[in-house]
Amino acid sequence: MSDLNQVVSDYGAAWQETDADRRLELLTRCFADTGQYTDPTAAVSGRHNLSVHIGEVLQSAGGRVEITSAPNSHHDVVHFTWHMVADDGSKMVEGHDFVRLDTDGKISYLSGFFGDPDPLT
Repeated sequence: MSDLNQVVSDYGAAWQETDADRRLELLTRCFADTGQYTDPTAAVSGRHNLSVHIGEVLQSAGGRVEITSAPNSHHDVVHFTWHMVADDGSKMVEGHDFVRLDTDGKISYLSGFFGDPDPLT
């Protein structure tokens, strides 16, 4: 099983990598080949397709994603936070990722959320 901190670190690094080959190499270390990725704007199947999606986001958004918390986990479920920052350092969006790991310790399912939930009124 992979070290959880390294899995999250490699995943975060993939969201900063503009070179497609290097990004896929990072994802190979942390994301299952048939893994599933969802967020409010996308649903992607497979490591290669996630790499393509990340490249498109990095190119269109003009920013980079940074992991902002240590992973919090129990059983095979992991939660961590992140934000996307523009080239000038301003925060573009913050979010939470919830991950399920496979038996090799790689991400088999990730569901990302933008921002915090609205408070109860």
